[in-house]
Amino acid sequence: MRLAVLWVLVAWPLVAQTAEVRYWTDHWAEAYSLPRELVFAVIEVESGWNPRAVSSAGAAGLMQLMPDTAAALGVRNRFDIRENIRGGAAYLAWLRARLGADWRLVVAAYNAGHAHIARRGLNYNSPQVQSYVERVAHVYRRNRWEKLLQLQTRGAK
Repeated sequence: MRLAVLWVLVAWPLVAQTAEVRYWTDHWAEAYSLPRELVFAVIEVESGWNPRAVSSAGAAGLMQLMPDTAAALGVRNRFDIRENIRGGAAYLAWLRARLGADWRLVVAAYNAGHAHIARRGLNYNSPQVQSYVERVAHVYRRNRWEKLLQLQTRGAK
């Protein structure tokens, strides 16, 4: 039982990442000058790598784009992997341009909406948003650690 739980916690995010999702995540992260590990973290927290995910609020796809946000970003099909990741990455880049380089604010705004976070900044007192930011930060740090280990392993060969 413990092994199964460990597999779900550690291995599932890696298994769920198809080659197509990894390709488009890398591509759009680079195109929008975003840390790829951050885009991967948002996808994992938002949808658990499920391109068909739909939230109770109506967000859809890997990066859980809301209909109005997707339309504003030119995303016609929120379930199309390429379009969804492009839209989500474009939105993260737009938020960064408006809120500055504090990724906590950018991630909070991605979750709660730009207007709320722009008004209150880090004083936005929502346990749900705070939990979301902490989860994305945790996955981001894990992704950075895994990348460092991969680079070290390649260098040792």
